[in-house]
Amino acid sequence: MPNRPPVSPLIQHPISAQAEQRPDHFALVLGDERVTYGELEARSNRLANLLRSQGVRRGDRIGLLRPKNADALVAIVAALKADCTDVAYEPASPAPRLSKIVAASRPRWILTVPESAELLDASLHEAGLGEAPLVMSLAREEAAGSHFRSRLDRDDWDAADSDLPPAANDGSDPAYVLFTSGSTGTPKGVIITHDNVVSYAEWFIGHCGVQPGDRHSLHPPLPFDLSTRDIYGTLLAAAELHFVPPEANLLPQRLAELIRASELTQWISVPSIMNYMTKFDVIEHGDFPSLRRVLWCGEVLPTRTLMHWMERLPHVRFTNMYGPTEATCASTYYDIETPPTDPTVPIPIGAPCTGADVLVLDEAGKPVATGEIGELYIAGVGVGVGYWEDEEKTAAAFVANPLAAETGHERLYRTGDLGRRDEDGVLHYVGRADTQIKSRGYRVELGEIEAALTSLTVLRESAIVAVPTDGFEGHAICCAYSVSDGADVTNASLRKLLAELVPKYMLPGYWHRMDNLPKNANGKIDRRWLKEHFTEVIEQP
Repeated sequence: MPNRPPVSPLIQHPISAQAEQRPDHFALVLGDERVTYGELEARSNRLANLLRSQGVRRGDRIGLLRPKNADALVAIVAALKADCTDVAYEPASPAPRLSKIVAASRPRWILTVPESAELLDASLHEAGLGEAPLVMSLAREEAAGSHFRSRLDRDDWDAADSDLPPAANDGSDPAYVLFTSGSTGTPKGVIITHDNVVSYAEWFIGHCGVQPGDRHSLHPPLPFDLSTRDIYGTLLAAAELHFVPPEANLLPQRLAELIRASELTQWISVPSIMNYMTKFDVIEHGDFPSLRRVLWCGEVLPTRTLMHWMERLPHVRFTNMYGPTEATCASTYYDIETPPTDPTVPIPIGAPCTGADVLVLDEAGKPVATGEIGELYIAGVGVGVGYWEDEEKTAAAFVANPLAAETGHERLYRTGDLGRRDEDGVLHYVGRADTQIKSRGYRVELGEIEAALTSLTVLRESAIVAVPTDGFEGHAICCAYSVSDGADVTNASLRKLLAELVPKYMLPGYWHRMDNLPKNANGKIDRRWLKEHFTEVIEQP
């Protein structure tokens, strides 16, 4: 495709502008490692030029399989500068699941490290791609396996030119494809464009008053959509992005110490982590003096947890955000002005972000009355293109707006969430309309777990249900199962088998072995009975 000037800002343009204005300001901070905006610019330019020299074309996917660190962020920016689409892979993912994502995304290049070579090797073998992707080691050591060998390494990267030619992309081009849990057992890829990200980041920076030199947390894994807000809501404003090590998530005292020691001005988290820090009472009264704002997204935060944080941090502003991956991180926000007094009253999801619109519609696609519950539909600049190479799923979820003449938005994303508007126009989240839930901050399709269980020959039947809790996990994932004749299965052994097929965050926390799973009048598994059973188990002291 011919080179042409972009018609709207690309994600990398504001980052490059910050590098020109503030080359010595820190961009990335991980422990003692610090990368300035000038270094981020030069290193990402060199890697982009190296990829271009290897023949990457506009729209090619660049897979990234490595732990979350500074090089990973540089590689993401470099992929965008090479006119490519970033696809982040989870280094902790089981090979069977990763192989499906690799097969679906068909990357031109995969950037990895020697430590991930075994996982990559198994995934490439299972993916069975007709044209195998080329592999680059981001380290100075070679990354290799039985089915691949890296063609480039860090020395090639360091030797590349740092003067970058103009971009061929424009704002409508995909910036990344993020694979989420799929109901058929195959993850589905959400396509998000440069325009989607830049529009959201500009709103986020303006609303939160982000200034150059502010210090923000980067908490989630890179394949998790909330990392988009953390990364671009920081780098586009010349703020500092402070990495939260994955191992710190199990150490609430360490999380609190990281906020203090890094003098963070903004802490962005999933509610499960906030619940965890509350449970272990690691926040002191008047703690974190540099902190100005706490934000959360991804699941419902118990009001009791918010009360705990607001009591101890009266100088901090608190913001609840809501939105699916398909609408670029978040579509609504709610700033809590005063501490709640009733722990039983849920926190609203508020009002649409600038450029977004949220409709509450009934089954006929008509607006419901104030106070009535309907399905939430999202419109506006954040709504993505659709699902990667899946026209059927895209057509089902991204629909024509029956109120286009009134709202000015032609397309809606059907969230599958239920909600309502109160008399003041404030939006409230009610729950899911299907089997997709949030657990431990991750969006999980229960059908994907069931599909993995179905592949296990040791099981005769299995079912997954989710039970809402006020605890750390948000929703407790529960599994009931019956065993095939002659199979030797325990809860522990089944958990170990399932851990080879799905990520850890999808593993059930509660198990129940049965001779036969209960059935309803239609002969189907009685999931309502199972949910009631697990609710009783969870609520027992």
